[in-house]
Amino acid sequence: MSDIPQQLPAPQAPLLTRVLQEWKVLAVLGGPILIAQLAQMANGVIDTVMAGHYRAIDLAAVGIGSSLWMPLFLLFMGILSALQPIISGHRGAKALQRIMPDTWQGLYIAAASAVLMSVLLLNVQPVLELLRLDSETARIAQGYLSAFVWGVPALMLIVALRGLTDGLGHTRVVMAVSLLGTAINLPLNYIFIYGKFGLPAMGGIGCGWATAISMTVSAVTLLIYLNRSVAYQRFHLWRERVLPNPVAIRRILRIGVPIGFTYFVEASMFAVIALFLAPLGPVVVAGHQIALNAVSLLFMLPLSLGMALTLRISFLVGAKAPMTASLLARSSLVLGGGIALLFALLLFGGKELIARLYTSDLEVQAVTVALLGYAALFQIADVLQVTAISGLRGYKDTRQPMLIMLLAFWVIGLPLGYILTFTDWLTPAMGATGFWMGLIGGLSTAALLLATRLVRFTRAKPKPV
Repeated sequence: MSDIPQQLPAPQAPLLTRVLQEWKVLAVLGGPILIAQLAQMANGVIDTVMAGHYRAIDLAAVGIGSSLWMPLFLLFMGILSALQPIISGHRGAKALQRIMPDTWQGLYIAAASAVLMSVLLLNVQPVLELLRLDSETARIAQGYLSAFVWGVPALMLIVALRGLTDGLGHTRVVMAVSLLGTAINLPLNYIFIYGKFGLPAMGGIGCGWATAISMTVSAVTLLIYLNRSVAYQRFHLWRERVLPNPVAIRRILRIGVPIGFTYFVEASMFAVIALFLAPLGPVVVAGHQIALNAVSLLFMLPLSLGMALTLRISFLVGAKAPMTASLLARSSLVLGGGIALLFALLLFGGKELIARLYTSDLEVQAVTVALLGYAALFQIADVLQVTAISGLRGYKDTRQPMLIMLLAFWVIGLPLGYILTFTDWLTPAMGATGFWMGLIGGLSTAALLLATRLVRFTRAKPKPV
């Protein structure tokens, strides 16, 4: 495993040299993670664009279906993401004999997650009725989810095995699998949506089948690679299988459930904001979605570096290099701050160009430009909070950060945004701008509390997990 960029730095090297060396490790680990994240985002873009070119009603149905499965996926993905710092910590401690047993416990959690997610998605009819959709849109949305469900086991398998590959520092493995899935998804969408090679035209439902098949092919490819790769002969899945261990499963869940709940809280909050904004009209909603999409795209870089930070800190803690872990944790806040300022300048300085790239509607452009100014401030707080919370996850500290994010989103951000948007209690009603102000307030609070906790955490001896 000598190709894994997880060496320990020389303690006698100058401070700046050690910081730059650690940032280089983050770049090597995080680069493939970034490409994987972008590939996964591309799948959503492909589904949206191709369904939209078929019929507007199919676009709406796929969008509704995606908004139903994505929060569930983020919940279970967050739970399983506990495997990455756990396995990375084992490698740092050179406790290689513990890696495959914990990987198998993650696979059992993934199997249970796949069953639960599938059952929920196959029984969304009450939710669709609550949304008061017309019968055709509801039919397509249900058909899309019914097809998508066939790929859920493969999706959960990939997420669990990512704990192994990323935890060992092989972040390029999932990058390759993600790119393969995107490459397969595009032609399959075309075939199933428009009905090629003798198949009937399925419209939006075809997006579900394309996604399910592409995920299944990706999962099978990953299994074949892990079985045949020389690098993984020491970590052979089938040969080193173990039975479920309730104690080990609880240990993983203790770390992972707060992460999954944090992801779910964030995703559900943005969904609630979109529902609140609906009465303000399609122009406002469109401008809000464009601003949110632009911010989300830029956010992939700090998110990927944050995932790399979690891997690196957990490795250093396992390797009993607390001083280097502390140095990296604190310097990452400086790195995150620099990235945040750069992105804020891009959003603020290029807001007119960004608006024109997304839409030619002048009214929507005006709303987008106004919101992107606030999105620039939002970006600073968001980058700093994800950097701090990723560092804490490297220390396997997840419960208190979850409570901080719950406070930031649901106690401060959402109520404040609602008050500023719709009432005159603090200022005259601000419209959509109010929710962005609320988000800035909530995330700024989270960034401050999480960064403070990370700095304090680096002074304490980490607890073994």
